[in-house]
Amino acid sequence: MESINQEIAVLFSGYSKDPVVSIKKIPQSGSIRIYYRIHTVKQSYIATYGENIKENQSFIRFSRHFKKKNCPVPEIYAVNEACTLYIQEDFGDVSLLNKLEEHGLTPYVFDLFRQSLKALAHLQIRGDEGLDYENWSLTSSEFGKQAILSDLLYFKYYFLDTLQLPYDKEKLIADFETFASDLSLVDHKYFMFRDFQSRNIMIENDSVHFIDYQGGMKGALQYDVASMLWQAKAELPDEWKNGLLEYYMDCVQEIMGTKINRHRFLVQYRGYVLIRLMQVLGAYGFRGLFERKAHFLISIPLGLKNLRDFLQNHFAGYDLPEYERVLHLIVEDQVIQRFVPLRASAETPLVVHINSFSFKRAIPEDAEGNGGGFVFDCRGILNPGRLEAFRSKTGRDKEVMDFLEQETKMPEYLNSVFDLVDISVEDYIKRGFNSLEVSFGCTGGQHRSVYAADALARHLKNKFGVTIEVRHVEQELKNWKYG
Repeated sequence: MESINQEIAVLFSGYSKDPVVSIKKIPQSGSIRIYYRIHTVKQSYIATYGENIKENQSFIRFSRHFKKKNCPVPEIYAVNEACTLYIQEDFGDVSLLNKLEEHGLTPYVFDLFRQSLKALAHLQIRGDEGLDYENWSLTSSEFGKQAILSDLLYFKYYFLDTLQLPYDKEKLIADFETFASDLSLVDHKYFMFRDFQSRNIMIENDSVHFIDYQGGMKGALQYDVASMLWQAKAELPDEWKNGLLEYYMDCVQEIMGTKINRHRFLVQYRGYVLIRLMQVLGAYGFRGLFERKAHFLISIPLGLKNLRDFLQNHFAGYDLPEYERVLHLIVEDQVIQRFVPLRASAETPLVVHINSFSFKRAIPEDAEGNGGGFVFDCRGILNPGRLEAFRSKTGRDKEVMDFLEQETKMPEYLNSVFDLVDISVEDYIKRGFNSLEVSFGCTGGQHRSVYAADALARHLKNKFGVTIEVRHVEQELKNWKYG
């Protein structure tokens, strides 16, 4: 951590003489790249660190190219010699999805979606001019038949096959081949963003800005607009989807300077909606079912309901019998319910007692007299208490929380804890048990164990709605006042 901060400071000093006030790591989401925010007295910047040099090069080259085309992408200010670190323009932390969640389906948010689609059309078409796909693209240079087929197989292996549903594999693969061939013959191919969704559209001063297009390639115009309008988390109503799609086609025609065949565009668009929904389910399956990341597991029912809505109201025009049969099979209620966590009700007797404690004292006794439960040792996590700035603080203070989330393996540790405890909580709810004890210990019972206990309490409350009782043993003994 310290060495990266130093490297950022050195790289920034070569770009600007403004003194750096702070360099803070930004919490990671699904990316393996690490982001830092650099603060000076005048403004802020983003430093990005990643060991995938080809990915870094793709983002840097695309960004510089698109900037020359007046696209709303970040300026690249400095890149280190190894191309593992670069400094870029900061658009803040507020995404279009944040705006949608905050304001709802309002004219203001609708206008932001329109802005996004107009800027998208410009980036796709004008950005395509002079773009070196062969040397700049991260993976495939074009989203053609093989790339489409790859997405379909990604869905098959990482999601469909985990369900263990009966289907004819040879017929399904044949349908995949046909579908991929048909879609590869799309009329309009320009730059394809690949992951154009409201999380990757930042809003600053009511203007839109784009990030995370390093996976882009040449491909159908329809893929990106399908990604945005059918993002499961956004849950846009059909009225918005239809109106925004019409507006996007207007923008495309205006930039191209010629009319498009709207009927063919819409037929092809529906195919790309389906491709995108398959790719997303494949990603949810890989991240959730294989990597066991809770956020992606929780997203699976939303993705399946999104697919069901598409199949009921928009899927038509394709002679793909086995593929269509499988799709209808996976959106049945009993399949979706597999991924919906059991929820406690008002009659559920289970109470989960969560403790933090110091190993210098005894492990807390089970108040219910069952003599069991979980005891997790947090001492393998880097101790904030060894740092002078944190010695008078606890795991409930923001500075300590940021440290544990950003500078230690606490997030990975807790993901494993959640997996274990979830099994018991779900089983106990089903069997009508009334108590489960979970304790977290660390050296002083002040930082790591306190943070972990609170994190588990939030997780179980959000996922199961179960009754929680939290006790911080050491803090109660010391009558600690939280900051």
